[in-house]
Amino acid sequence: MEWIPLEDEESQILFHSQEVDFELKDQDKYQSWINQIISSEQKRNSAINYIFCNDAYLLEKNQTYLQHDTLTDIITFEYQSDPISGDIFISIDRVKENALERDLPFQEELHRVMAHGILHLCGYGDKSESEKQIMRSKEEESMRLFS
Repeated sequence: MEWIPLEDEESQILFHSQEVDFELKDQDKYQSWINQIISSEQKRNSAINYIFCNDAYLLEKNQTYLQHDTLTDIITFEYQSDPISGDIFISIDRVKENALERDLPFQEELHRVMAHGILHLCGYGDKSESEKQIMRSKEEESMRLFS
């Protein structure tokens, strides 16, 4: 299922669950935080969908759209760069496992991954080592904005 932003929707950040029993609490707080990240990057927001899902659902997206046969914690599809809009798919299974492996609270890892998706929409990459370093720094900066 794809969510396509409508032209008359302004500055919307929506949260969906697909094939996973997960509901983001305090959605207003998350919307405010995400908008802070976007503003801190001198960007504007049109419509952003976060789709929380399981490993199998995200693996299917990875295989179908990116021709990658690997598990991942996030896939970001950009539809427009100014103002930014897109779909951010996050595997709750991967976030939980990554949090355990890194000995971090689930919420902290979730915030990192959510910020990572927005940063991709703001134009940051993570293919090269230098891009990864910048992305990590921006993730940390973004996570400090959450209060």
